[in-house]
Amino acid sequence: SEGITHYTLHFIMEFNFNDGGRAEAGYKGTTGDCVTRAVAIAAELPYKEVYDRLAEGNAKQRITKRSNKRKAGVKTASKGISVRRKWYKDYMKELGFKWVPTMQIGSGCTVHLKADELPKGRLICHVSRHSVAVIDGVINDTYNPSRGETRCVYGYWIKQ
Repeated sequence: SEGITHYTLHFIMEFNFNDGGRAEAGYKGTTGDCVTRAVAIAAELPYKEVYDRLAEGNAKQRITKRSNKRKAGVKTASKGISVRRKWYKDYMKELGFKWVPTMQIGSGCTVHLKADELPKGRLICHVSRHSVAVIDGVINDTYNPSRGETRCVYGYWIKQ
């Protein structure tokens, strides 16, 4: 065993620039549409179709005292979507996705935005204040939100 060195190979998660078809659909500039982009990419649906459906859900959702006044009850999907709402969860199930929680109260972070900690397949990962499509371990977004693979994943939707 003289002269033999052991290496642990570590690959930084691949990143693919992908706006989910936003520019192609005629939208300009940047906005808070990460949920729309992630769903369009992971579900392989047209951006406009997903945007319209999310905007509709946003407009019809019940306004509570915790609702964000900027976006609740407004027919838009560009100021963020509350991914905890029943209508959003129903839409994801309708698209054939299953929710996998990765963090419980008091458990601390157990899964990071890291290829070897996520399953293969078409995922929509929910991280702090952001949603991102991950396809077979490759981030598909307009920027790399992994924070050097330290970003905690709260849970993900996986295409069945």
